[in-house]
Amino acid sequence: MQVPESPEMRRGSQVSLRFRESLHTIPTPMRGKRPQRFDPFIMRWPVVIGTPISMLLLGIALEIGVNISVRQDGFSVPQKNVLQIVSTQFLLSFFPTLFVIPVAFMWRELDWMMRWYQPYVLLANGGARAEESLLLNYIALGPFLSMFRALHYKHRVIFYSSMLATFTYMLQPLAGSIFQLRSLPQTTNSSVTNMNNVGLAPDVASLNAFVAAAGFAEASVLHNLPSPPFVWMNWTTAEFSFPPNPMLNGSMAVNTTGIGTDVHCDNSKDVPSIVVQGSNSSITSTSVDNCIHTVSLNISSSDQQYGVDDIVCGNVSSNVSLRPVMFWFFNNRTDGNPPEARTVFCAPTIRTAYVTVMANLNNGLLTNIVAGDGPAPPQNNLTSLAGLAYNGVIFPDDPNPFVQARANVIRSSVANAIFHSASQEVKGLQSVFDLPNGFLDKTHTIYTLHLGLSAQSIYFVQANNTLPAIMTSLVPRLWIDPFPAHLLAAILCVIGFVGIFIHLVNIRQRRKLILTAPPGSIAAVVSLTSKSGFGDLLLPYDDEKSLERKLHGLQFRMDSRTGAIVADDMTGESEMGPEDAMTALLGKQHQLAQSSQLAFEAAGGYPPRPRSPLRTPYDP
Repeated sequence: MQVPESPEMRRGSQVSLRFRESLHTIPTPMRGKRPQRFDPFIMRWPVVIGTPISMLLLGIALEIGVNISVRQDGFSVPQKNVLQIVSTQFLLSFFPTLFVIPVAFMWRELDWMMRWYQPYVLLANGGARAEESLLLNYIALGPFLSMFRALHYKHRVIFYSSMLATFTYMLQPLAGSIFQLRSLPQTTNSSVTNMNNVGLAPDVASLNAFVAAAGFAEASVLHNLPSPPFVWMNWTTAEFSFPPNPMLNGSMAVNTTGIGTDVHCDNSKDVPSIVVQGSNSSITSTSVDNCIHTVSLNISSSDQQYGVDDIVCGNVSSNVSLRPVMFWFFNNRTDGNPPEARTVFCAPTIRTAYVTVMANLNNGLLTNIVAGDGPAPPQNNLTSLAGLAYNGVIFPDDPNPFVQARANVIRSSVANAIFHSASQEVKGLQSVFDLPNGFLDKTHTIYTLHLGLSAQSIYFVQANNTLPAIMTSLVPRLWIDPFPAHLLAAILCVIGFVGIFIHLVNIRQRRKLILTAPPGSIAAVVSLTSKSGFGDLLLPYDDEKSLERKLHGLQFRMDSRTGAIVADDMTGESEMGPEDAMTALLGKQHQLAQSSQLAFEAAGGYPPRPRSPLRTPYDP
């Protein structure tokens, strides 16, 4: 049983002198058997609303991640790349794009579908001109050019959708630039094993520690060596263990005990006097404490000579190893001027203290020592020295020839290191003699190094206890760059927020649209227009301007009964040329000859009988 036709259904399109439609030959679909409306999956509610909501949530989540990254200085990541086959830079730029590509792809697909459906939406609403319906091709224009065409025709939904689709092309480069791997300092609590305590070593008399220190002093001058481990300036600390795995630019702070060595070096009170008596000569010098000391030398053996003697003045120790010393340096000038000499008096002392040590975990060297103001640590048997320090260069005679040989080497090595350092100056040795504090500065530096390294072996004894430590190292942190992240989050939120309203409006616009097949195929287009009549105005070889000219003055809509595209001639005037008029005239005469019979057959329910195709003067 067919549904009764209303007058409006029977009416079809308005009467036109230019073409004749035949919608009356299309049977009305049976009630309950009308094909369902074609509604692609991507244009259904869960997708069209879920996609912008997902983008909005992704933008909000990114903003939260940026704030956490700024507040926590990034996120913790493994110190070594887990995936050795790819670089860290690839991972940082590739994986963020995986979050935005799906939503960007879905939005472009939705925008493509909206632009595809737009001519049919206008036809469903009725009164659509040819240039914004049949001739409109948003798909070929693409999203960027579609913005301008939509703005011209005031298709606001298409304009905003295409504009947001254009913005999605910025998502991938922004997502690939938000992650950075920064090396930031991180502090953790740890512990170390302390291997020394303050105490006088039992093997001081062997002089092994002093000869090793003197050799290092000479080597540091010749090869510009850095300070040895656990020695920093005039401080020497107890040894402690370092972590087995070095950290990137790592450092460690440990509270331990330290020995401070003060050499107390000064220039002589006056310029040393030189007495020359043939080959035998002498140098006499007076300290700032009015201690006078004379050194004998043979100037004929060498033009440059140096050495060190102990000073006997005032209340000094009977142990020559604990007495003050005088370093002397002689230069027999070859420019005709009289020979000259320089002397430096030193009275070394030591002090114990609790110190905070900063050590470099990469090379094991100390970078800073801060002495505490509290009470000194237990000195154990160091109290026997009464605050004095071994001068490290003068030792009593020893019957052991090996020990005596070490004493002689030590005595000459330290003075030799000082003199050799002076001779390495760019302006030569004479420039050091000419400076008032030339030898004082070099003696203070090298003698402090010698005594500091010696202290490590003679003022500490073995121990084994645990000390708290604070480790600070540069660790990789995953940092979200605020600028591209804020920009990416803003684009996602704008697309998501505006997109919800765009699709709500578009869903409302598509309510009247009834398509039973995808409108993109040629067959689907032919099925919608085959009975509409206005196709007789067109020729296969018409170009775009000809199509626009021939369809001018027509308004198009979708028939509510059949869903076909019909045209209403609003002018009744022909826009055809001579050839087009001849073709339409031939077709119209043929139609007029059979119109009554066709109407009768259609009213009686008979299918239309086949007709021979219209022919034009151009057909063979």
